[in-house]
Amino acid sequence: MAASGERRIGDVVLKVENISLAFGGVRALNDVSFDIRAHEIRAIIGPNGAGKSSMLNVINGFYHPQQGRITFKDIARENFGPYDAASRGIARTFQNIALFKGMSTLDNIMTGRLLKMKVPFFWQLLRYGPAMREEVEHRRFVEGIIEFLEIQAIRKVPVGRLPYGLQKRVELGRALAMEPDLLLLDEPMAGMNVEEKEDMCRFILDINDEFGTTIALIEHDMSVVMDLSDRVVVLDYGRKIADGTPEEVRSNREVIDAYLGVRH
Repeated sequence: MAASGERRIGDVVLKVENISLAFGGVRALNDVSFDIRAHEIRAIIGPNGAGKSSMLNVINGFYHPQQGRITFKDIARENFGPYDAASRGIARTFQNIALFKGMSTLDNIMTGRLLKMKVPFFWQLLRYGPAMREEVEHRRFVEGIIEFLEIQAIRKVPVGRLPYGLQKRVELGRALAMEPDLLLLDEPMAGMNVEEKEDMCRFILDINDEFGTTIALIEHDMSVVMDLSDRVVVLDYGRKIADGTPEEVRSNREVIDAYLGVRH
């Protein structure tokens, strides 16, 4: 496992400024600010109910905050939805697997190429001429992802028949098929055994290193967070309580109290 200090960290690619989000009388996020730098692995951690998934939903445009601003690649976003996020280079996996269970591994990952398809729908419907040439190119790209994730043996298997750990890997493959600049991973190792976690850690590091993809992840396994992350932001009851290197966060008194339940 490569040390985080060896990664080539670039300039700020995404800036979260004073984000507040409420559902009725429930405040999910309260004046949260942090940034994500190019090529880094940025962890977002906190106890259950801290607002971590809500923050990812704000970043990819699924939620619209009542206050604050998101700036991605120097463009401040307004009325920004999931389609806009995807088309501008933000891909996402989900805490609860969101795959087409009756479709094969290959076809699920192919859906990640939809935004890359430029041939008019008429030709795609006929599956002839330009549409066939484009599909061949996209399938070649997807086959490369399948090889990278070491899932060649299940490429034609319906994902509903796969064990949980492999389904997680297929969902990661679908996100990679979008060729994202920023990859959001919502608890990518939840429910996995030790061997599956080790594999997923290796793939995340390789994606960051070989593809140069910037990664923001939510994860509850602190050993994973400390090993993978360049920087960590900590949320608790919707507010930011710490932000820094894994070593700085690990020794932060407020973080220790939040996780051990001392303050609550």
